[in-house]
Amino acid sequence: MSRTTIVRALADRTPLVSDGAWGTMLQSVGLKPGECPELWNIDHPEQVYRIAQQYADAGADMLETNSFGATRFKLAHWGVEERCAEINEAAARLSRRAAGDRLWVLGSVGPTGKMLLLGDVSEQQLYDAFTEQVTALQRGGCDAICVETMSDIAEARQAVRAAKEQTSLEVIATFTFERTVQGEYRTMMGTAPVEAAAAMLDAGADIVGTNCGNGFERMIDIVREIRAALPDVPILVHANAGLPLQRGGVDCYSDTPESMASLAPQLVAAGASVVGGCCGTNPHYINAISRAVRPGG
Repeated sequence: MSRTTIVRALADRTPLVSDGAWGTMLQSVGLKPGECPELWNIDHPEQVYRIAQQYADAGADMLETNSFGATRFKLAHWGVEERCAEINEAAARLSRRAAGDRLWVLGSVGPTGKMLLLGDVSEQQLYDAFTEQVTALQRGGCDAICVETMSDIAEARQAVRAAKEQTSLEVIATFTFERTVQGEYRTMMGTAPVEAAAAMLDAGADIVGTNCGNGFERMIDIVREIRAALPDVPILVHANAGLPLQRGGVDCYSDTPESMASLAPQLVAAGASVVGGCCGTNPHYINAISRAVRPGG
């Protein structure tokens, strides 16, 4: 495809396919428990590039960056916070190299681990940390910033604001929801899907959605809820490969590439504009999903 903005590409209502899990893939090539995944952009760049290239080869229209935990707050755990800009630029360059001129690159921005409600951090400190990250991701070649796996609207708002005010990139914002005993979906902070989406649009996000925590089956309900309230807004979904199961102390996931692909058209029918994977997925999942949602696939 010829690369325009993501929002413009979605105007014809044809769904796009995103990539899958990064942590899962890094673990498969040697990332050890307790090791900093984002430092692999510097220490093992070819391994990171090959993951991005595998997703490109699998049929993804967009590739994320290996930068989910690359704010200085998270990087401080490994004593590498002063390398924040270097790590994020490297992450973007590696995914850009795999994407070429054809695919979009999404700069992954996750939670900082700091709690505003507990006084761990101020809104200005969050804004400054996100600014450092997103500007480095833009310098490295990203097309959009994907603020993801959020639960706190106040924190997510600072990330979206930083991306909109300090870069020229499109901005995606996604939250993680769990199903309550009443059958409703809420973040760990008690926020409903429509409330989260509306707040992100108000902060300036171009695309909203949900990621992690659920497989496609539950994501269908979440997307349907958002779409009913916001009929014209692009919605992105990065779903887990079902629910995690513990086997021998290792997380395994219930859904296969085929079972996820069988649900993908229903997810699109519910209102998803961009479909991709999160924990437990890999290029095989993305290839199956790609074939399931493309016209004539």
